[in-house]
Amino acid sequence: MSDTGTWLAALARDLGPAGLWRPGIEADDAQLQPHLQDWRRRYEGRALAIARPVDTAQVAHIVRACAAQGVPIVPQGGNTSLVGGSVPDDSGQQLVLNLQRLRQVRHLDAANLSLTAEAGCTLHEVQQAADSAGLLFPLSLASQGTCTLGGNLASNAGGTQVLRYGTARELCLGLEVVTAHGEIWSGLSGLRKDNTGYDLRDLFIGSEGTLGIITAATMRLYPRPRGQATALVGCGSAAEAVTLLQLARQELDAGLTAFEAMAALPLQLVQRHHPEVAAVLAALTESSARGLPAWVVLIENVSSESSGHAHTRLHALLEQALAQGLIHTTALASNQTQQRAMWQLREAIPLSERAEGLMVKHDIGLPASAIPAFVSTCEQEIAARWRDARIVCFGHLGDGNLHYNVQPPADASSGTALIRFEREVNDIVFDLVAHFGGTLSAEHGIGVLRRDELARRKPPVALHMMRAIKRALDPSGLMNPGRVLS
Repeated sequence: MSDTGTWLAALARDLGPAGLWRPGIEADDAQLQPHLQDWRRRYEGRALAIARPVDTAQVAHIVRACAAQGVPIVPQGGNTSLVGGSVPDDSGQQLVLNLQRLRQVRHLDAANLSLTAEAGCTLHEVQQAADSAGLLFPLSLASQGTCTLGGNLASNAGGTQVLRYGTARELCLGLEVVTAHGEIWSGLSGLRKDNTGYDLRDLFIGSEGTLGIITAATMRLYPRPRGQATALVGCGSAAEAVTLLQLARQELDAGLTAFEAMAALPLQLVQRHHPEVAAVLAALTESSARGLPAWVVLIENVSSESSGHAHTRLHALLEQALAQGLIHTTALASNQTQQRAMWQLREAIPLSERAEGLMVKHDIGLPASAIPAFVSTCEQEIAARWRDARIVCFGHLGDGNLHYNVQPPADASSGTALIRFEREVNDIVFDLVAHFGGTLSAEHGIGVLRRDELARRKPPVALHMMRAIKRALDPSGLMNPGRVLS
């Protein structure tokens, strides 16, 4: 048995049954595969082993063992990263540390409006725990049945309600973290105010596992709204949608929880691949001879009073927007079934994209005021270069986050032509994002996919500080190496 085999065998004994999967020993290829390939099937690697701890103490033990052997660690939750941040490289020398067995909700403090849960809890499980106490945990993602709380924090997940409640960072009150040295830092405070030095919590949120491993978190809860109203509306342009956003903020104030925008093409893809979900669009097209509007916006309003009150306020907004010519068709949900159908339409877009074929994807953030000019200019530049390229644009318009995806023409859909197409599209998109004061990653993170782009476009001073933090907290460079920073 090799030295590697010796210490891994010892680690397997320490972790107990099912605590360590070694290729060909405790696990076969079918068991390992879901942990070695990313959701988009763009990145696939090989692992030295997959560690599956059951508590924070075991996580710390694994990190110390790997540090002693100089073995790199790839932290992994639900493996829903869209930037290649949670799978190993192809060296076969990295250990995947999967946290899905850390599943306890440790404490719910209703009076403090806070909940402490372990990193392996799925987002849905955290939502359910809050709901069981009559409270709301508002982070909401399409992958919430699979993605985990630790991964949400490591990537600073956004989702559909950032407009009202903020990102994962803004919902987090405290963390428990295993450092790169295998020490446990317990900062699970439920305090809203704590001015005692550097904010260590914020260092680890959004760090994508490159500084340490989040094992538990204390999250902010909210009173559950008594009323909710949802509508789909059709706008003639991105500019009209942005003006409607301004009006909605003014008229609905804090009740405005979601403002999702979808261009016509992504909705056409849903009609093609998920027609049962797209049926809700009929309410927008029946009164229009032009078919699908250029942009469809999903608006949600909540109320502390009743659904009737939320419905009345949203209806008044739509009447005002119709009178001003900001919307041309409208459908206001009259029950929860219709509300769910509207949200299913929005959530079906990524699945429809996947069924349609390969796309060059972007997760960009812009000031809302700049979105119409960006969309128009970018479309013109891409069309001038590739007549048959298709733009699939949708996203969280309320917080300025667009998923701006481009499908290559047939003659650039594979091989070196695809690589060149992706590089040139990225240059167009990211140059314009920079011109309009935006960011190349709004909620997906950097991972491997955007690492080199970050190095090119982040100011040198910022990169210097980031690298200094990395060296200070992970001097051996064993925490998720090759992600975020090269």
